[in-house]
Amino acid sequence: MASEHLSIARPVLHEQVAQRLRQMLVEGLIPPGGKLNERTLCEELNISRTPLREAIKMLAAEGLVELLPNRGSVAVQLSESDVRHTFEVMAGLEGLSGELAAQRVTEAELNEIKALHYEMLAAYTRRDLSAYYQINAAIHRSFNAAAKNPVLTATYNQVNARLQALRFRSNQDGDKWQRAVDEHIAMVQALEARDAGALRKVLMQHLDNKRNVVIEQLRSASIASTNDHKTSPSLTEGHAS
Repeated sequence: MASEHLSIARPVLHEQVAQRLRQMLVEGLIPPGGKLNERTLCEELNISRTPLREAIKMLAAEGLVELLPNRGSVAVQLSESDVRHTFEVMAGLEGLSGELAAQRVTEAELNEIKALHYEMLAAYTRRDLSAYYQINAAIHRSFNAAAKNPVLTATYNQVNARLQALRFRSNQDGDKWQRAVDEHIAMVQALEARDAGALRKVLMQHLDNKRNVVIEQLRSASIASTNDHKTSPSLTEGHAS
């Protein structure tokens, strides 16, 4: 109801809307290249256009949404080259986060990461991809936070925002999901041992594997799209598009 919305401070509301839109982008409810239809989103989220537009501007600043003059906004669609370059940077940031975290993590932080790890394993056992991903992302953020380097964290957050949807979809294959879980087990073991080199190595390998899965998915989608166009009645029978 409108009265309920008015009781929420506007800065808090548009940040909540931005978080919901991020989740929709990550989980593919708004696909790459998809338009953010303001009327539909306002109805779904039960909000006015003002906080929605403020939220979209936030996502545009993060590189998740592209604002098109006189055409609204669309979800960013990364090319294979974009993916390679972004994952290359992200692997370095993850590796450095792990290296510093192994040197600087407190006992309380370690215990929290281990608790998150067990929650993630439970979500994996249930095959609850949405819950698994949210806990997984929290673990990676915790590694970064344990590094205790605010410049690293700011850079990490900016680059990571561009990859969230791709990282989510990379776990949808059973064997690759199991490999990701195994890598997380190795991460926690390295952190607990305060082995900076081992944690850096496994985090960078983890990101390299994610990159390879994402590129494989992009290529498969491109082939499928090409085949669809070849067999489309609108193309083969001369129908208007």
